[in-house]
Amino acid sequence: MPQQILVVDDETAIADLVEVYLTNEGFTVHKFGAAATALAYVEKNPPDLAILDVMLPDTDGFVLCQKIRENHLFPILMLTARVEDMDKITGLTLGADDYITKPFNPLELVARVKTQLRRYTRYNRPIPTEEEFDFRGLQISRTTHKCLLYGEELALTPLEFSILWYLCERRGQVVSSEELFEAVWGEKYLDGSNTVMSHIARLREKMHEPSRRPKFVKTVWGVGYTIE
Repeated sequence: MPQQILVVDDETAIADLVEVYLTNEGFTVHKFGAAATALAYVEKNPPDLAILDVMLPDTDGFVLCQKIRENHLFPILMLTARVEDMDKITGLTLGADDYITKPFNPLELVARVKTQLRRYTRYNRPIPTEEEFDFRGLQISRTTHKCLLYGEELALTPLEFSILWYLCERRGQVVSSEELFEAVWGEKYLDGSNTVMSHIARLREKMHEPSRRPKFVKTVWGVGYTIE
């Protein structure tokens, strides 16, 4: 039976676009333009995953997310036109599993949907965190030494792989250049070395990351690097 995806967005064009891409991947999509009707549907027909727009005509998606979380554990992905950190924190605090900002790449949305569904279905047979990471379309495995981004394998050098793996292991933490260098290269870090910076730049290039607004490997100026 196809997995069921709930899409709640009052912008018909966006809801239709999401439906087309998800349907092409074999999912069944149920669309709603308001929170009340969507919530009533969920109580009778819980989906496998929900995609909620933050801005809805009768309430906001954060409230809908919170209400869904009172009785259900399926993954929730938030759509928002706002990029403020507080909006992201609010959604994740209220129970959302991921978020994506508008305008978005439909292929990235599909990748994130698949990632959340894989993670959800693996709860009873989890993959050890020290062997594989899978989030937001990024899959990296120490067992196979492969890294995929939105389903496309990245041709990483051993050093680039090690950098990305180390950051993934410490997801949500800021890792200094000194710590990263000594962990990956196994040598004492020298002040003024741009080795880490150069490898990070090359890694971002291979990940097709914009230097100013990267989605994965982010710079915390004066501190180090992080993957959120």
